[in-house]
Amino acid sequence: MASNDPVLQNAGLTHLGSPKALLGMRGGPLLGEFREFALRGNMLDMAVGIIIGAAFGRMVSSLVSDIIMPPIGLLTGRSDFSSHFFNLSGKAYATLAEAKAAGAATINYGMFLNAVFDFVIVAVAVFLLIRQVNRLRSAPAPANPTTRDCPYCCSTISLHASRCPNCTSTLAA
Repeated sequence: MASNDPVLQNAGLTHLGSPKALLGMRGGPLLGEFREFALRGNMLDMAVGIIIGAAFGRMVSSLVSDIIMPPIGLLTGRSDFSSHFFNLSGKAYATLAEAKAAGAATINYGMFLNAVFDFVIVAVAVFLLIRQVNRLRSAPAPANPTTRDCPYCCSTISLHASRCPNCTSTLAA
């Protein structure tokens, strides 16, 4: 789209009021920047991490509620830990489901304890994972030096040089 303004024509600029100029032929600068941002490696890595993290969280929740909490419930009196609650309404309810169905105000400390166990297990698992990754990323051993400084002119020279190429001083071995 050509502009009628001779100054803009001479400068090779297009009027920014037009949608084609703003968006351009292939999506424009705004969409181009977004495309570049979305396709960066870090963003894709983060998306994969979030998806795997969500699946890992569901797996840990199942581990806590289905495997860890039943033995703890057995030790605390053969009850499901997630059904423990304090009733604040004054009426008696046998189970948490009955209290919720009646709309009673309750403090569900059993559910909270399940969430605490979930968090602790996830935190320990993430700690162990990061610890392993850090071990694999350990810094390589420093290489043997191949250069040294000339004691007279302080320039860098080969470790095996007997004379400094800069100041021509004789060097001790």
